[in-house]
Amino acid sequence: MAKLGWPWLLHPLLLPVILWGVASTLAMPPPPPVQCNSTGCTLHNSYGVWGDRKDCRVPRITYPSNQQELLQAVANATRSNLKVKVVSKFSHTIPKLACPQTPSRNAILLSTENYNASIDVDTAGRTVTADAGVGLRDLIDRVEKEGLSLVSAPYWEGVSVAGVISTGAHGSSWWGRGGAVHDHVVGLTLVVPAKESEGYAKVVKLGTKDPLFNAARVSIGMLGVISKVTFLLEQRFKRSITYNFTDDDGIEDEFMDHAKKHEFADITWYPSRHTAVYRYDDRVPLSTSGDGVFDFLGFQTNLIAVSKTVRATEKALERARNVNGKCAVAASTMAYKKLIANGLRNNLIFTGYPVVGYQGKMQTSGSCLYTAPSSTGSSCAWDPRIQGLFFYETTAIFAATKFGDFLRDVRKLRDMKPENFCGVDIYNGLLIRFIKASEAYLGQSEDSVVLDFNYYRADDPTTPRLNQDIWEEVEQMAFFKYGAKPHWAKNRNLAFLDVQKKYPKLNKFLAAKKQLDPNDLFSSEWSDEILFGREGSRGDGCALEGQCICSEDTHCSPAKGYLCQPGVVYKEARVCRYSAASAS
Repeated sequence: MAKLGWPWLLHPLLLPVILWGVASTLAMPPPPPVQCNSTGCTLHNSYGVWGDRKDCRVPRITYPSNQQELLQAVANATRSNLKVKVVSKFSHTIPKLACPQTPSRNAILLSTENYNASIDVDTAGRTVTADAGVGLRDLIDRVEKEGLSLVSAPYWEGVSVAGVISTGAHGSSWWGRGGAVHDHVVGLTLVVPAKESEGYAKVVKLGTKDPLFNAARVSIGMLGVISKVTFLLEQRFKRSITYNFTDDDGIEDEFMDHAKKHEFADITWYPSRHTAVYRYDDRVPLSTSGDGVFDFLGFQTNLIAVSKTVRATEKALERARNVNGKCAVAASTMAYKKLIANGLRNNLIFTGYPVVGYQGKMQTSGSCLYTAPSSTGSSCAWDPRIQGLFFYETTAIFAATKFGDFLRDVRKLRDMKPENFCGVDIYNGLLIRFIKASEAYLGQSEDSVVLDFNYYRADDPTTPRLNQDIWEEVEQMAFFKYGAKPHWAKNRNLAFLDVQKKYPKLNKFLAAKKQLDPNDLFSSEWSDEILFGREGSRGDGCALEGQCICSEDTHCSPAKGYLCQPGVVYKEARVCRYSAASAS
């Protein structure tokens, strides 16, 4: 599944330790997403906690290793009328799309972890066909060895080839076929339920001219099981990347020209620092000197002691309501990112711009995934076993024509009190990327701009957050004032409210689902809640974690001084705002 953005926090006193840790150790592997015992299995995402903080319990799981075993698993589930969901070895989806149902007595998980043996490269046709469970890094390394490149990939490489297309994962580009990975798919093989006369399951092969193809390219796991994926490739190429840290004046007028000028452009906006970072990222001839690597800072290995200390520091700042402390960390974090080019390396270290390297080494990263024997002293910073980073991620997809006005509104909110934005700048500010219009039914119907931002999440769901009203207003402004669409694999539940109204081809997707899965074996209340934008139950504190939009004070935390109030710039927003006079 698609990775949830940019989990990173630095404290200036810890930088030497972090550098030593990255250089000297490899991480312990992330925990498997499914844990089983004598009473059944529990499915987690990579953070160990779902949006509603309720476990996903499933009685059984099976691990097919080839298409025939996958076919048999689906046939058995169909014969027994079981709810079915698919999970990979990575499980980086924030919503509960992979949870079959509750109660889960009549359900089964199918894991593609062992279905990863085949990567078939057609050098003449410039395509590659891979088993569903093949990891993105394995796919990229293989095609690069054959003198070819996959043009689009998400920035995080900890995904399977089936997962990366199922949820609309993307990089950044308005050029060519665009930044969405599913728009580089030219063939799919599905295993779907079937009639008894057909053996209860069948294989469906789809090409670009098949009527079901555009439904299957982004399916959020609701049409059946993806068995194989075929991607279009290009001749191997190099990229040249330069980051320009500059004043943020004019960002709302410049983002579109920037995307048109540079093939793999993105922008990171640090509102509290009044800084925009423009990524100049383009192809260069293979003869261009350079063997650079992009090892994004937030995806590097961290010493566990450092990750725990960083989390403890942020919790202490939250408890003390210390905005200035957060701003000091935000300033030092951005300065360090500028110093080391956010993880770009010319060779062993960063020595200066531009950084030139092969596409396979520049397009995606995730070095904290890789392990040394018996390594226990370091990990990915968000590993749930270590009490490290814990955060939300909001990802909104805007029509390009509306995005400038959204930025102007955010600037108005920022200019009232810039220090209120330090909490997001501790992570990765506001990351701005670009994807093209797609024919996929659950893809984007027009050229779009994707906005990602991460922010603190409390250990206890009843604990409010410092300046949480700011991020609730930005979130509601994005999804409701400007009609942004939520990324299928990210976001808090409220982002999906009325999402069905934002996809003009949803009816075509539902018709394809009725054809491929007439008995809704691959649906659940969780996937239906996301696809149809249903609000969860309202109750005390439901707005604190995005399970609802507050309409009364009890949806916030009146005992701790948080009341339901209108937005400041977007007046229609309803946010949980702190009032010292109301705190008990």
